[in-house]
Amino acid sequence: MGWLKQVLGRKALKRCAKIASQPGEPKLPLGLTLGSNVSLNAALKSLLEGETDIIVPGDDKIMAIGTLEAGSGYRLIRCYLDNEHFYIQFLMSGPREDDIAALILFGYHEVRTLCSSAELLHLTGPRSKIGMPFYELERTEYVRQWGTEDGQTEMTTLTERVISTEGSYTVHHRCALYARNLRLANRREFLLLSIETDELTNRLLTTAVGVTLQLSDLSII
Repeated sequence: MGWLKQVLGRKALKRCAKIASQPGEPKLPLGLTLGSNVSLNAALKSLLEGETDIIVPGDDKIMAIGTLEAGSGYRLIRCYLDNEHFYIQFLMSGPREDDIAALILFGYHEVRTLCSSAELLHLTGPRSKIGMPFYELERTEYVRQWGTEDGQTEMTTLTERVISTEGSYTVHHRCALYARNLRLANRREFLLLSIETDELTNRLLTTAVGVTLQLSDLSII
């Protein structure tokens, strides 16, 4: 069992449970449900080659779905794949299932368990790179997307409600988003750094790298 399933306390899917939006709740995009099969266009791998180091995963199932309210009527829907290294994030601009404003494939670059408040302060405090206008990862520079300060800005707080076939739970995030342009039309690369705290107060620092997807890149069965 890998790190994500350990952290989330979830076993591999035994069945493809259908958990749909309840009446009056905002709709999930593209008819998503737990256990849905996700397929990315085979041409995407060759398109991204030489532009980003992100690996395009093969066909997989959705093991959990997270919802984060982003304010101003926007929300994030995260579809965590059974291949625990990846999730697909939808930025929704309204309550309907076709209110899709943006779509990103994220892959985890690093997941670090934080064992003390001192370690947390060292990694995210005033001497940290996180929150500065520029951030470098693996000799690639990204530009901060949230915050207008000349120096370090505070990390953005978000709360994620996650559902799986075995129940629901909450994850609290403090995060910083960075991006860089690619030499591809309508595609960018993203870097998301997040302090994640679950209901048992387990705390992680996750580093995820993502790339813009188009709706034509994605099929959900």
